[in-house]
Amino acid sequence: MDAFTAGLLHRIRAAQTDLTRARETGDDFLADVEQAELDDLHRLAAEHGVEVASPGH
Repeated sequence: MDAFTAGLLHRIRAAQTDLTRARETGDDFLADVEQAELDDLHRLAAEHGVEVASPGH
């Protein structure tokens, strides 16, 4: 795995964790920000052919 792919997957995992935390604490604004970040990262992954496992897999 190259550095770009590893970094992208790391950022996706971090955004997923942050999104879950924001939802659990009821921080709707932060949840929206993290969801937008996650959407952007998934788009970037798709554009570069990076496979992203769904959470929990």
